[in-house]
Amino acid sequence: MKKTFSPEYKVKVVIEAIKGLKSISEIASAYGVHPTQIGFWKNRLIRNAPVLFTDKRVKDNKSQDQLVQELYKLIGQRDVELEWMKKNLQSLDT
Repeated sequence: MKKTFSPEYKVKVVIEAIKGLKSISEIASAYGVHPTQIGFWKNRLIRNAPVLFTDKRVKDNKSQDQLVQELYKLIGQRDVELEWMKKNLQSLDT
């Protein structure tokens, strides 16, 4: 049977492993988790830790600026297409 652990439980185990006061084997037996799984969780936390400390406001502003640029580009494209259609419509009328 596959055990499932809550995110809170995983964090508790990984913090214990990062502290280094006990060996991975001791932590595994205390929490009922396989030592390999603890290592996997620990590596995952270490690898993704920089994301926890990123400033989301900067990211949101950047994505908003990109959206505005894309919208201006789309408006410009529509204006060019509209002018082209008006020009060709006039040439068809004459």
